[in-house]
Amino acid sequence: MSSTAPQLRSRLPRLAEAAVERARLTVVPRRRTRAPRIPFVTLVSLLLLGGVIGLLLFNTSMQQASFAATALEEQATNLSAREQTLQMELERLRDPQRVAEAAKRQGLVIPLAPAFLDLGTGKVTGSPAPATAEGDTRISAPPPARPPELDPDPIRLKTRGGSAPTLDGVGTGDGGHVKPKWGQRDRGGNHQQPR
Repeated sequence: MSSTAPQLRSRLPRLAEAAVERARLTVVPRRRTRAPRIPFVTLVSLLLLGGVIGLLLFNTSMQQASFAATALEEQATNLSAREQTLQMELERLRDPQRVAEAAKRQGLVIPLAPAFLDLGTGKVTGSPAPATAEGDTRISAPPPARPPELDPDPIRLKTRGGSAPTLDGVGTGDGGHVKPKWGQRDRGGNHQQPR
């Protein structure tokens, strides 16, 4: 214990001197360094500008895709209508009635009694006879008769006072007298006045 006391005494002046020196030192306030605003504002502006340009490009591409889809739908509709037209034309050309009429125009006739030939034996079944135009059957049905209601008797009207009939066969009904227009004189010299 006695050995530590002298050491403390020798240390004490050194500690006091260090405390005095520390007391003389003052803390200088730190200078705040602000980050420059220009790079931050530039970064935010570029991000916003990039977003707006991206949205515009996306919208433009969507509009182009919409126009392309509309054009393709219109083309599909036209092709579908063309297919239906060609299908109807093909059905018309394949119609047995039309084929029979075309064959008849080329001189072909329908046989009255067909005969069959067995190719294995060579035997003919039925009575073969040449087809003639006199024995030809009618291909199409005759047109229906026109009903008498559609052909009525003409209506004839008698005219009064011997007026001349007009082009449609009907007289003027005023006895050949034509009324003057307002403000004109008739045949008797009377002036036509409005009532």
